[in-house]
Amino acid sequence: MARKIAFVLKGYPRLSETFIAQEIRALERLGLDITIYSLRHPTDTRSHPVHGEIKAAVHYLPEYLGDAPGRVGAGLGRVILRPGFWRAAGVWLHDLARDGSANRVRRFGQACVLAAELPDDIGRLHAHFLHTPASVTRYAALMRGIAFSVSAHAVDIWTTPDWEKREKLRAAAFCVTCTEYGRDHLADLAGETGKVTLNYHGLDLERFVSGGPAREPDRDGSDAEQTVEILSVGRAVEKKGFDVLLDALARLDGGLHWRFTHIGGDAGLETLKAQASELGITGHVRFLGAQAFDQVLAAYQEADLFVLPCRIAGNGDRDGLPNVLLEAQSQGLAVISTTVSAVPELIVHNETGQLVPPEDPAALAAAIADLIRDPALRGRFGAAGSRRVREAFSQTGQIGALAALFGIEAHRSVPASSQAAE
Repeated sequence: MARKIAFVLKGYPRLSETFIAQEIRALERLGLDITIYSLRHPTDTRSHPVHGEIKAAVHYLPEYLGDAPGRVGAGLGRVILRPGFWRAAGVWLHDLARDGSANRVRRFGQACVLAAELPDDIGRLHAHFLHTPASVTRYAALMRGIAFSVSAHAVDIWTTPDWEKREKLRAAAFCVTCTEYGRDHLADLAGETGKVTLNYHGLDLERFVSGGPAREPDRDGSDAEQTVEILSVGRAVEKKGFDVLLDALARLDGGLHWRFTHIGGDAGLETLKAQASELGITGHVRFLGAQAFDQVLAAYQEADLFVLPCRIAGNGDRDGLPNVLLEAQSQGLAVISTTVSAVPELIVHNETGQLVPPEDPAALAAAIADLIRDPALRGRFGAAGSRRVREAFSQTGQIGALAALFGIEAHRSVPASSQAAE
């Protein structure tokens, strides 16, 4: 396999996709020569430290074809003479017949630019996400006559039509995905043994050092001096279930002393603030918005309990295995989540944390109340969760298998970065 490869990303850099950046940096350290092509310009006002460590050159494709008609036209003019262009056009027209959206047209235009501008010494393309990035990558790979591969995550798996996933998987050299839950689904569609590989993202244990939590270990919510600090980190989007969490918090016994802090941005944040006001709990909650890595790490270390009530959104979107759960547990923090998706692959119920059914604020409230009142149980969950993350979900334990798929060997332990606020 070629050691020079182009990674095609939905957007770069993005705080919510820092897990991709950590993988890129780890692969770079093992010798993979990566160039990044992004379909979108960054919109985040903050970045993660790992973004400054990545050496790969970054190129931005036209997000909308009308923004750069000259570049798109030039790209089309260069690739239309390639033998693979008409094969790619045939695949695209077949896709367009089933999905006649403007986005499908944009994907082909971006692919023309990518195929035209790709240096000759890049011998493979790799897409992160099975929806739009994989479409652009597949069309461009056909135009250039080179192989492509793909990493599938969560939203792309559960919101992409089965026909599209099936055809991309069968055309790709391989697919990597980050949960057993997702792997089983994709393997059924791929119809080929070994085509889809499980590779957990893992956690950078150099960044998430277990340095002794700053939290008070005996807080039990019995009075104002024993206020229990509850934390959640994630974008304010439906699949995170923060509205369910606020409902659960409003159900807590009035005699319990607690405070909830949410870290993360997105359009739904104002709706959550309004809900907290309607529930009468604004005096107990703080919405900090997106925060830098150091602030997120400090919040983990100061909190007593981490809650993320994952759910399946109305459009089918859902988390795979949220990295924030790994991060929280790495800091000895007791966690509560739900039985959705791949969360049970990490959290062993009543051993390394607690799991409740999704969409059940009463059950969630009961679990939160139990752990507020029982600091010893929080401590046991926190210690057990930290051990599990370090034994089974470290970046160094996962990166070797991924590197081998790209034709390189992991001869040494390689740290990476981790997710701050997915």
